[in-house]
Amino acid sequence: MIIDTSCYPTNLVDLAWRHDGEPFTGERLIKMMDGPFTINGKPRRIDKAFIQPPQGNTIYTWTDGDLNGRESIDAYMAYTVEMVKKYPDRLIGCFVYNPRCGVENGVEAIEYYAKELGFKMVQFQANMHAYRPDRALDWLRPALKKCAELGLLVKLHTGDGPYSIPTEWVPMIKEFPTVNFIMAHFGVQTGGVYCFEPFQMAMDLPNVYCESGWCLQSRIVEFTKVLPKHKVLFGSDTPPNEPGMWLRLLEVLCFEPPQGLNLDEDTLEDYLGNNVARMIGLETTPPPRNLEEAQLRLAGSK
Repeated sequence: MIIDTSCYPTNLVDLAWRHDGEPFTGERLIKMMDGPFTINGKPRRIDKAFIQPPQGNTIYTWTDGDLNGRESIDAYMAYTVEMVKKYPDRLIGCFVYNPRCGVENGVEAIEYYAKELGFKMVQFQANMHAYRPDRALDWLRPALKKCAELGLLVKLHTGDGPYSIPTEWVPMIKEFPTVNFIMAHFGVQTGGVYCFEPFQMAMDLPNVYCESGWCLQSRIVEFTKVLPKHKVLFGSDTPPNEPGMWLRLLEVLCFEPPQGLNLDEDTLEDYLGNNVARMIGLETTPPPRNLEEAQLRLAGSK
């Protein structure tokens, strides 16, 4: 099973990044997920993906007209809800918490989206929503308390200054030891390359996990030599990224040194999806052992 932790289908072009082309809809995402992608010589697809609205579409409240508070939250989450309901076998909901829509509104929404709609993850985007994670404690504590209560995964946007430097999240991570925190983008974005911070945090803190996408290829080899095997999760940040290149980033681990580290395919499968499957209660699957088995799986999934 391959599970992508970061995808952003939308019915309108991202309002922050203003990507070229037509909106990257849920249907376009699923077509891309179907690949096939070649991994260790075998054709594969991305079986499931966590989806959420593009972050830029969660902040520009002027596009909401007269909407505010909870109405604004439901408006920016509407297309994600539509796609999760339409493709429940492929897409898993990730709620985006924006405290500027009101902390109480956001906490109530976390509970609703988890209990009523089956969402499994909550994203925090401190840079887009403009708050310091180590200072905005009255905004974060109620939301993280609710995530702990409901057993939700928490994904943290990291890699941008001034508000998304990974170590800024350490106080909250330590305060909520039962919450599993995923360091999205491995600390790499437009603002800097902080990949050593998520790596060290995952080594030191039992509830920190690293999303593989955006990390440098040589660094992912270096880090996975010592990271606990359950700490690495595949994520592509699609769009703007294309998932195949980030699958390749992990496939390389099965190569011989110095480019790889002779990783076994069962551990690779953990990185690609089984690790996160265990975290949300899905049944894990072994990797296909040969070309014929991989082709039969693809044929059976259509």
